[in-house]
Amino acid sequence: MPASPVPAPHPAAPPPRLESKACALAPASKAEALDSGGGPALDLTAVVRRGGATPAARTGALLAVGCLSLAACAWQPPGRPGETTRADLALRKAGSGYPSLAPLMRRVTPAVVNVAVDAVVRIEKNPLLNDPDFRRFMRHFGLAVPREGDTERRQSVGSGVIVDAGRGYVLTNQHLLEGATRIEVTLKDRRDYRARLLGADEDTDLAVLQIPGVAITPLPFGDSRQLEVGDFVIAIGNPFGLGQTVTSGIVSAVGRTGVGDTDLGELIQTDASINPGNSGGPLINLAGEVVGINTALIGPSGGNVGVGFAVPSNRARAALERVLARRGDR
Repeated sequence: MPASPVPAPHPAAPPPRLESKACALAPASKAEALDSGGGPALDLTAVVRRGGATPAARTGALLAVGCLSLAACAWQPPGRPGETTRADLALRKAGSGYPSLAPLMRRVTPAVVNVAVDAVVRIEKNPLLNDPDFRRFMRHFGLAVPREGDTERRQSVGSGVIVDAGRGYVLTNQHLLEGATRIEVTLKDRRDYRARLLGADEDTDLAVLQIPGVAITPLPFGDSRQLEVGDFVIAIGNPFGLGQTVTSGIVSAVGRTGVGDTDLGELIQTDASINPGNSGGPLINLAGEVVGINTALIGPSGGNVGVGFAVPSNRARAALERVLARRGDR
């Protein structure tokens, strides 16, 4: 694919905690058993529905289902009874209390940037150029036949994330910058800056850009070792040059290797939509931490089919430190 914290907003009044009345009233089609011993889970509704059960067994099963339902509805996140935690506020819509990623996005998206690149690249050798008939066809219509070693101008777009606002450090993908003659970084508020390349790390396909210092709180790195399959994640980037776009999904796999013809080591696989232009953008968790840098996708036509990949944040942070160490900046 051609490619650290901000305080949570403080609403005027804390949103009300959602009551669990609906939970208590809504019947479950199948009871969820709490299996802590590793043995087979008990399907309580099956006891109720099978006609061979005794009335006493059916009554006992119904009471057990009711107790489990009440216990689930009465559960609250860790904290003092009735207390609304900061994490709870971060994922709820101000004024209404229903779940939403909007408060989190307002906090993290200013640190995500669009990257536009003008480049001069060598024309890739195409077998058709060795075909006499094709060459005659090109000449017939007055088209120049590219020669091996010729170059062409190319424009590409991608994404990046501000990791040090005071020094203007932006982390992005190396492949996005191949042959770059001009690199421009655009912030969410549409401020544009000419960027310079500080260095790259081939093992992770990551590069570090620098722009003038900006008054934006950078995104912190999370610990990618803590990621598990099923964790919710959010991808932010500039797909197809449309502008900043947010998509969400889960971690589909960790430690994925052998992706395509690349040798990028272990990657995070996610079904959060990643498309051309997302390269270099962050993959974040629900705490607003960068857990990966989006870098590749697999799709029959170069678009998203729910199979995207990101360089884990621990590897990305190490790559950033290597690049800066070579420059003597850290």
